Amino acid sequence: MEPTPDVVRHFHPVLPSRQLRRQPVRVELAGHAYALFRDASGKAAALSDACPHRFAPLSKGLVTKEGQLQCPYHGWRFDSKGHGTNPSQPELRHCEAKSFQVVERHGYLWLAHADTPESAMPELASGDYVFGGTFSTLFQAPLHVALDNFSEDEHTPFVHTRLGWSGSQAGAVEFEAHNHDDHTEVHYRAPQRPAPIMRLLAVGKGDFFLNDWVTRFDPVRSVYTVSWIQPSGAPRPFITQAHIFFVPETARTTRLHVFSFLRTTVPALRPLLPVAAKAALGLTWWEVRDDARFISTVADTPYSHKGMRLDKYDKPLVHQRKLMERIYYAHPPEPALPQVRDATGT
Repeated sequence: MEPTPDVVRHFHPVLPSRQLRRQPVRVELAGHAYALFRDASGKAAALSDACPHRFAPLSKGLVTKEGQLQCPYHGWRFDSKGHGTNPSQPELRHCEAKSFQVVERHGYLWLAHADTPESAMPELASGDYVFGGTFSTLFQAPLHVALDNFSEDEHTPFVHTRLGWSGSQAGAVEFEAHNHDDHTEVHYRAPQRPAPIMRLLAVGKGDFFLNDWVTRFDPVRSVYTVSWIQPSGAPRPFITQAHIFFVPETARTTRLHVFSFLRTTVPALRPLLPVAAKAALGLTWWEVRDDARFISTVADTPYSHKGMRLDKYDKPLVHQRKLMERIYYAHPPEPALPQVRDATGT
């Protein structure tokens, strides 16, 4: 699958806000490069990372005191809308660089086409969830490989060491998957294996791990809601939620931007949420790191699932590939083959 610029129709998180200061920063999305910078008012802006003069990378330039991005090669200057001037030939016209929209929210910079409505920004956790923080991890694998990895928990006993069940408990896993017109929903219930960090979230011996998630494609993102119940069926007090955005930087790499949240069903524990939310963030970081360490092993997995002996846990994979083609890449569906009739016309 070749990268396409069409994905910028959707808002993507591309950089933590704190990483954009006085100097421009280069980010990549679907094989295209963008130069992010802050104008004179401190507002974030983005231009295509190629000066219209001779295609020098604008991200290697500097930001002037007037808040313009200056090309490092010949000094052409561009404002946040891409309007440019040539200091050596001020009368030269058509010096524009392509500009993009940047929205600053949840501690991140979100990139999209200039005409993408801000209402298209993905919603994150709300209500009584407490924000625990964010992190970003580079996967040395294409988007489809990264997404497939996060679309099943069957690999949990073998790639991960904290959340979920051990290999000997594989027969005790309960699983449901539902395919919808614009998303998929998955549910797992399994014994929670022992792990010291789980005590910070009041998870005890013999508890069951519940993982419910929804995957959407505007952009490619999944919301994982993890909770635990006691052997009696009574819920444990904390519920974690991780919003993971799968951002294809190149044809061979995918960056995961993760937003972590936590809530509790016990009012008396709400004062502890800020601290517990950091523990939940750490747990999520460990789990994603485990995947990142392994993913290069399967980075050459073909885009098509043809020829693979898929099992029940892979039910979302094929449907999600169709949704990614239709919603994310905006590729038209393949035309149906005409029916062949025999000589009698039947």
